[in-house]
Amino acid sequence: MAKEQTSIRDRQRTDLREPRRYKVTIYNDDFTTMEFVVKILTEVFFKSETEAEALMLKVHHSDKAVVGIYSYDIAVSKKNKATKMAREAGFPLRLTVEPEKE
Repeated sequence: MAKEQTSIRDRQRTDLREPRRYKVTIYNDDFTTMEFVVKILTEVFFKSETEAEALMLKVHHSDKAVVGIYSYDIAVSKKNKATKMAREAGFPLRLTVEPEKE
């Protein structure tokens, strides 16, 4: 008897995982005004006015606060946009992007 050839290939298992997420942290300083921080939070991070004011007060009292958790590209983009706005306005506002703990 002749052997039949089949076109079925063995499938390899791929380990798919959710992409890693990154948190954007904003830090308190003595020069950036509270109004400007609220402006950054509403315009760049799309927070509501109430949420932006609450985050601003948290930064003011505890020196830093996480303002959002995003994919890497979006986190870096938002950080760069906020930093650029701060520099153009003459403020030394500092933001960082760090991997979220798993």
